[in-house]
Amino acid sequence: MTCPYAQVIGDPIAQSKSPAIHGFWLEKLGIEADYTAECVAARELAAYCDRVSDDPHWRGCNVTMPHKQAVMAHLASVDDAAKRIGAVNTIYPAFDRRLVGANTDAAGFLEPLRGKLSEKHLFRMARILGTGGAARAIVTALYDEGFTLVLAGRNPDKARALLDELAPVGEHHAVHLDHFAVPTDFAFDNREGCLDLVVNASPLGMRGQPALAFDWTHAPPGAIAYDIVTDPVDTAFLQAARLAGYDTIDGLSMLIGQAAAAFEIFFGAKAPREHDAELRERLMV
Repeated sequence: MTCPYAQVIGDPIAQSKSPAIHGFWLEKLGIEADYTAECVAARELAAYCDRVSDDPHWRGCNVTMPHKQAVMAHLASVDDAAKRIGAVNTIYPAFDRRLVGANTDAAGFLEPLRGKLSEKHLFRMARILGTGGAARAIVTALYDEGFTLVLAGRNPDKARALLDELAPVGEHHAVHLDHFAVPTDFAFDNREGCLDLVVNASPLGMRGQPALAFDWTHAPPGAIAYDIVTDPVDTAFLQAARLAGYDTIDGLSMLIGQAAAAFEIFFGAKAPREHDAELRERLMV
């Protein structure tokens, strides 16, 4: 490419909405640049990093599944936030073209919750489903916001280790993912003044992936269901939550939030967020 460009890399990558998001913002701002998707297999990560570091037109890339942790080994440096999370979702070249890793997932995840988080609560609890790279950012973000965490994964030992690493203080719990798949008769106490989240931080429920089994008797009254999956946007998990009477947040909220932070890194301009409603309409097509 002869004009400045950025990318999103992953495997698979065809489902990514990042090119549509960044392309929309570039169009609105009249910036002559491009944003593309490139499928990069795990064995190709080192070669990709070598290639783009030598390309003066390359402004950076977003990183999606399954490379958020593996790519760190191929970078010259990783910023403090990404180092603490242990995963990278944004890479950009320093002035000497050495590659720097960052993480905008945590800020993007919290963005639609800011109104709630500005309130005072007697107690905050989050049930998080998944233990991958995105889950690491979410665990870190919610721990910093004072949540007690219940982390569910196919391997509870991995979930426990992740909590010990990222949420070292407090009484947090690791359970098997199947724990939430069957009904419970647990009698929740009065949740007034509390903030409860149920977060799908896994690829389960994504198009082409197995369904996410979650029984909504595990969610206390007034909980918020948050699914980071973006294909489809309105997942079966969110549909079931609404039917059970819960408020929901879809994956576009996190995706747009983290993309805005990356856009400024890549192109040196703030994303025109006043057009979010129009952007959402495009992404829903």
